[in-house]
Amino acid sequence: MLRSLGQRPVTGSDEDPRVAELRTAVSRLRRQLAVLPADFPDRAIAEDELAALAAMAAGGLPEIPRLRSSLLLIAGAIGSMSALTRGLSQVRAAVDLFGEPPRA
Repeated sequence: MLRSLGQRPVTGSDEDPRVAELRTAVSRLRRQLAVLPADFPDRAIAEDELAALAAMAAGGLPEIPRLRSSLLLIAGAIGSMSALTRGLSQVRAAVDLFGEPPRA
């Protein structure tokens, strides 16, 4: 699997497949959140952090600590909303493709 080896696809694109996966997962969760009729107290936080993740993915190779921070904020904001569980898991899996942040 290309993702596990950190290799780029041979499709003619120079885009890192991890970035493409992140962009897809974030976009999917943003759509799921947008159609969710329930309003909850931390919805704005989730939306803001998803926008930040989308901007990082659009800008190329994101900073791993910032990715993880955004993921934690999104998970905390969404809480236990079962309608968003799958989308959140996909975002987490996409962030995990980048590996662990370097230890200080």
